[in-house]
Amino acid sequence: MYVMKQSGWVEVICGSMFSGKSEELIRRVRRTQFAKQSIVVFKPQLDNRYAEEAIVSHNGVSFMATPISRSSEIFQYVNDETDVIAIDEVQFFDEEITDVVQQLANSGYRVICAGLDQDFRGEPFGPMPAIMAVAELVTKLQAVCAVCGSPASRTQRLINGRPASYHDPIILVGASEAYEPRCRHHHEVPKTPSELMSAVETVSSNS
Repeated sequence: MYVMKQSGWVEVICGSMFSGKSEELIRRVRRTQFAKQSIVVFKPQLDNRYAEEAIVSHNGVSFMATPISRSSEIFQYVNDETDVIAIDEVQFFDEEITDVVQQLANSGYRVICAGLDQDFRGEPFGPMPAIMAVAELVTKLQAVCAVCGSPASRTQRLINGRPASYHDPIILVGASEAYEPRCRHHHEVPKTPSELMSAVETVSSNS
């Protein structure tokens, strides 16, 4: 990581589930504590898998965080004494989060964001693409494919042990019983628009 000569910038930690995003976020947060910097940490209110008021990685590493329902609430907790602002599970926030992050960085704060860059369909997730575009630093982490052991960049949603349909809801907070990391070649999403279109064309040609 290169040294910033000006204060105020955005860092993004992204990747699939089980890639270590929250763990890396907590590691950076703890380093700022060692440097005697003032930090505030946020998480979306809907993410209560392990704790209501803490970021908790899948490995059990945790750090206290303030749950909020809207990104604009962050301003209520930031003051002149604040040095660093950390936000976990950014993909679950409203689209306004990108402007909030920009305003904070432009005001001189170091902003660290962590989240899924792709949803279970393998498509860009919520505000993450926009935040990654305006960030100074982007770290993309990879997990290990649950099928073949290759580097995994995608998140497989499983319903009763089977791949979830493309038309399932995007946001469905879960843990290991509902998701697992997959590589490109073992990521399965049944009933995609292109798959359905091919089926329709096949039926039409055979009729």
